[in-house]
Order: sequence, then structure tokens, then C-alpha cells
Amino acid sequence: MNWQGKRVLVTGAGGFIGSHLTERLVELGAEVRAMVHYNALGEQGWLGQSPLQDQMELYAGDVTDRDSVNKAVVGREVVFHLAALIAIPYSYQAPASYVRTNVEGTLNVLQAARDAELGRVVHTSTSEVYGSAVYVPINEEHPLQGQSPYSASKIGADKMAEAYHRSFGVPVVTVRPFNTFGPRQSARAVIPTIITQCLKGDAVRLGSLEPTRDLNYVSNTVDGFVAAAGPEQAIGRTLNLGSGREISIGDLAQLISKLVGKPVQIETDQARIRPPNSEVERLLADNTRAQKILDWSPAIELEEGLQRTIEWMTPNLGRYRPGVYAI
Repeated sequence: MNWQGKRVLVTGAGGFIGSHLTERLVELGAEVRAMVHYNALGEQGWLGQSPLQDQMELYAGDVTDRDSVNKAVVGREVVFHLAALIAIPYSYQAPASYVRTNVEGTLNVLQAARDAELGRVVHTSTSEVYGSAVYVPINEEHPLQGQSPYSASKIGADKMAEAYHRSFGVPVVTVRPFNTFGPRQSARAVIPTIITQCLKGDAVRLGSLEPTRDLNYVSNTVDGFVAAAGPEQAIGRTLNLGSGREISIGDLAQLISKLVGKPVQIETDQARIRPPNSEVERLLADNTRAQKILDWSPAIELEEGLQRTIEWMTPNLGRYRPGVYAI
């Protein structure tokens, strides 16, 4: 796909994946409007420090506000919708806020895209919608299981995207990233939690160590997003963006310890364990559909991605609070 001059909107552009995607689209020559979450301090998330900031249009708004979304969509051709509340532990405390942002926010984006007759909406799902694997590898036909308020809200958003395609012909592609990691990720995610504790001390405190995850470096995920805006046969489909490799949390901690070059004691912290029947025990992607339709497969392996992340986090450790359980 030729991105030169393509008018693009990215919601959630100031976040972890969103900032990487926004920068990639600018580098590809797109005319990018980056929607960041409005706040009283005027902060723009990770894009506030981007060397490409002057090559994009920064727009402060809120996906829960329909007028804000309508203004953001005006004049665009493609929308990448990434804005969401993502922290699973906090969803146990404030489930209604997840419905407002993830379901109603997605509804606002879809309706604005419909009204503007956009050429493509790339909607962001998550592997959490699958819950604990009924079978592996997990393909896109796997049952959806709301094992946390967060995952339930994302299931609702995915189904709203499906409904707008089926009911109104909105050209939606749903990409379903598995566990993306890399520079800029918050300590609410397991890999920054492990790396920061390894760098700072001699112990790593985690929740359950047995669950497995399919981990994918952020540039791989961004490759998938960009590819999803191309093929016509992707419209109306859901596409897994996973590596096809699983690793337990305990083994992941040992691997990161080895890459950091520092032995650590791995300890279980009861406060970090999810409620009974809520933990997702196993995630392993079948990415065959994305390979066939998008010609996509991960370019960066787990170990290389972890090494790149460690190299970024080491000088940026001051941005984190190692050992503090952030929900």
C-alpha cells in the first residue's frame, strides 16, 4: 500500500503501541492526525517526546465524547482505532469505565467512520478475549470468554465492530494482537515489571508463574497494523497477530534475568494474582490467517525483542517504580 499523502487518524496515539504505529505511518509518508487523550496538563503521551512530533497533527480529545471523535475523523481516509483502557487489574475495580471507553468509545469511532464513509477502519482487539485456551494454537474461531471486565469490554467492542460491518457495510478489519511488548510499555504489563525489578534489585515479585503467554515485539505488531489497511479480503475479518510461541511467566522471568546478566530470586506476590476463574492460563496464537491475507509474520524473535527492550529500559529506569504493583 502506498501511504504517501494518505490521510490517517490514529486514536490512542499517545500510548505504547499507538505511538510506535503513529511514528511508522509518518515515516511511510502518511498525513497523520494523532488523537491523544485530553488532560489538563496538555501532555501528549509518548508523542510529546517524539522526534517526529512536528511531522504529525496532534489532536487532544476523548473517544467517549462523540463530538470529539467526529472532529477527529473529518477529512481522514483510514482510521486506526487503538484508544482503550487496558489494565486488567483496574478493570476489577472500575468495570463501568471500561464499558464507556472500550465499548462506547468504539461505537463513537465506528459511527463517525460510517458517517464520513471512510475507506478503512482498523480496530484493535486483544488476545484476552479468548480467555484460557480451549484448544491451542488459538485461531480466530476460538470461543470468546469474558474472564475479566476488561476482556468482556473488548469482546463488546469487537462485536460492535462486527455489527457495523455486517449492518452498515463499514469496512472494518479487526486485528487481535497477542501480548505485545517493547520500549515505552507501562509497568502494568509483565515484561516491564520483570525487567525493572531485575535492573533495580535482587528479587522479582510476580503473580501466578504457571500461565503461558504468546509474546510479540512491538515492531511486529505495528507491521501487522500497517498491513491490515491494505488487502480488500481483510475487510470484515479478524486477524491474530501473535508469534506462535508460548512461554510461562516463570520461564520468562528466568530468561530476562539471564539477558540482564543478573541472578534474581523469583517470588510470588498474592496481591498480583487474579481472582479465581479469572486468570487466563494459556495463550498461543495461530497466525495462519494473517500470514495468508496480510503476508505478515513476526520479524523479531522473543530474545531479540527482549534484548532491545532491556537496552531501552536501562537508561529509562527513572520512568518506572520497580517493585510497586501498578494496577
